Amino acid sequence: MRTPLRLAIVFLFFTVSPFSAIFAQDSTQQNPIPPPQYPGQAPTPQDEERARFEKEQAKKANEERQAQLKRDTDKLLSLATELKQSVDKSNENTLSLDVIKKADEIEKLAHSVKEKMKGN
Repeated sequence: MRTPLRLAIVFLFFTVSPFSAIFAQDSTQQNPIPPPQYPGQAPTPQDEERARFEKEQAKKANEERQAQLKRDTDKLLSLATELKQSVDKSNENTLSLDVIKKADEIEKLAHSVKEKMKGN
């Protein structure tokens, strides 16, 4: 009775073991571990290139955020001007649905501008 159990264990060991070694190798090849950086150690050319790339990406993102802020504030000014003109045309008995929609749009756009100014 013990022999079939031992054979099954040995069989499983030899069939599963090579697959686990293959999977272990694949996971290390997919995520190579960079060499550790120690204080006082000179940065490698790859580190300098990565830092330069990250700095350029941050600069581009900041420029794009600034351009979006300019577009949004221009739109905000336009909407506020339209809202003022609509309110000036109305009286105390008239409340236009268009005025409410413009006010909602202004509110959403103002919130978006505020979040962009925070850098989020």
